[in-house]
Amino acid sequence: MPTVTTLRDVAGIGHQPAALSQSALVIIDCQNTYREGVMQLVGVEPALAEVARLLVRARTAGIPIFHVMHDAGPGTPYDIRAEIGQISDPVRPQAGEPVIVKTYPNSFWETDLDSQLRALGIQSLVLCGFMTHVCVNSTARGAFNLGYQATVVGDATATRDLPGVDGSIVPAPTLKAATLAGIRDLFAVVVSKVDDLPA
Repeated sequence: MPTVTTLRDVAGIGHQPAALSQSALVIIDCQNTYREGVMQLVGVEPALAEVARLLVRARTAGIPIFHVMHDAGPGTPYDIRAEIGQISDPVRPQAGEPVIVKTYPNSFWETDLDSQLRALGIQSLVLCGFMTHVCVNSTARGAFNLGYQATVVGDATATRDLPGVDGSIVPAPTLKAATLAGIRDLFAVVVSKVDDLPA
């Protein structure tokens, strides 16, 4: 049986997360739409609690914090003009914490996130939020393509069941695990919990 390895191992990049104190935190789409209704995610409340713990650590460390929210327009589950599209109270931005509004899954696409990070001299990112298989995934890949060293905190993400190509259901835990494995193969370091991040 062949050895199972990652592209990061083959390339000699490794899997050591950057220290939180040397990074910026990017919180992706922690909006109310994921806590109720048609877009409610599996395990969203424990994941949101983990995001809140990470946010406390980041604020205590005094590092840059960026909140990202998705806007799909009026009447959608991602309407930032309505309560459903607002960032959830447990992780609501404080004064001075930039909020990036995006319209694509990749938080860097057609936003000024990259320019704001570069203005601060940031090279390492910690990523968390929703959904694991869409916007967290796309943002991790976008960060890699722009030369950032990113770490994704797996327990601070969540996703939902999806219909499979064959008509079966792909359970959210399976989808989340596969997505994190795909990210970890090349695009970012992946840790399980907030406590796995070096100070």
